[in-house]
Amino acid sequence: MATRDAQLIAVTGATGFVGQAVLDAARRTGYDVRALARREQDARPGVEWVLGDLGDERTLRRLMMGASMVIHIAGVVNSVAAAGFEAGNVRGTLNVVNAALGAGISRLVHVSSLSAREPDLSLYGASKRKGERIVAASSLDWTIVRPPAVFGPRDTEMFELFRLANGGIVPLPPKGRLSLIHVSDLADLLLALIPGGEEVTGLIFEPDDGVPGGWTHKQLAHAIGIAVGRRGLAVPLPRQVLEWAARADRFVRKGRAKLTLDRVGYMCHPDWASDPAKQPPADLWRPLVDTRRGLHSTAMWYREAGWLK
Repeated sequence: MATRDAQLIAVTGATGFVGQAVLDAARRTGYDVRALARREQDARPGVEWVLGDLGDERTLRRLMMGASMVIHIAGVVNSVAAAGFEAGNVRGTLNVVNAALGAGISRLVHVSSLSAREPDLSLYGASKRKGERIVAASSLDWTIVRPPAVFGPRDTEMFELFRLANGGIVPLPPKGRLSLIHVSDLADLLLALIPGGEEVTGLIFEPDDGVPGGWTHKQLAHAIGIAVGRRGLAVPLPRQVLEWAARADRFVRKGRAKLTLDRVGYMCHPDWASDPAKQPPADLWRPLVDTRRGLHSTAMWYREAGWLK
């Protein structure tokens, strides 16, 4: 039987936006990582890559062999059909839980989404809620994290707002508010949760950037405009217009569409601010990145990477 390494973490979703930030943070804090990837990856100090996906039980067993805990980040954030969400966020989570139990791992940090709070609004949110229920029903020592809107270098989702702001106009959902968190703060939280303990076990956390009540859509658009050096026009759009735009995006980009009808469903919800009662313990973690500065540095990264002109 493999010897368990107290410093070895198994990570799913390690090649994604949040996952790469976790790898960076793990390197800084001295953790070794065994990371799941669907394609060959470049060598990275402190990281052992395991090729496969959430549907491959043999690969998941290899991923977790000898690890002390699992950070489950992988999931499907965009799909044109319910089956895609079910495969990635429900069956994939079940496979991770079963593999962890089979490997004798007791600790799991599961990355969910604020959308799980309102499962009736979208197929995505419903699938994330189902994933949470699978984790909570297991015998694992679990903690669930529901991040709000995550931003930072490498992100392709919030990038669309930066790109639009750079053009001078930011189309927005109807009136509402949302919370934000910088990806490095989220990564630090996930690692801070590794040891577990009674103050975090069996709990759901909704972290944010420390701004009470979050940001209105207009405030966010204004802050992103300043970050890219433009005082663009924020234009709230009614749901019907967003639905039309989603159909147009599907027609043009097919399965690569960013704006889907399902996404419109939760975009138009008026309150995606994190619950202040579900903040992580302050003695364990606090956000360090000021959001306005973080948006500015993110815009600089996009320009240096050639994403913004």
